[in-house]
Amino acid sequence: MSKLFLYLFLLTTTLSFAQNRPNREKIKSLKVAFITERLDLGSKEAQAFWPVYNTHEEKMDAFRKTERMEIRSKLKNLDSITEREAKDLVEKFNQLQENKHKEQKSFINTMQGIISAKKTILLMKTEEDFKRRLIKQYRKNKGGN
Repeated sequence: MSKLFLYLFLLTTTLSFAQNRPNREKIKSLKVAFITERLDLGSKEAQAFWPVYNTHEEKMDAFRKTERMEIRSKLKNLDSITEREAKDLVEKFNQLQENKHKEQKSFINTMQGIISAKKTILLMKTEEDFKRRLIKQYRKNKGGN
């Protein structure tokens, strides 16, 4: 019964994306529901899982914001930057990628202490599945307008 409710919730929320521009909170709540459903977390697992997961998401959001603000914004005017500035951008990009990788590795190691290795792998797959569904829904809605 709860799975049926969850699917109806997802369907209803997804359909609302067709009417309104999606915002972060709606996407986040869909993602939480999707992960909760897929991982089938027990109450103790969930209590330990969500604070760590949310902290990780905040860190990854900060990395994406940094990348967007400090790197990608400068790529728009690529013809006007000097070779030295380009080298600095490459260094920043490499450092950012390294930091993201370290955070992801640390997160996975921490998760294995909270949920099983199998659920950790399932989490990674679930996140990818969610991204694909979100992109698919976005394309569907965009094509329909």
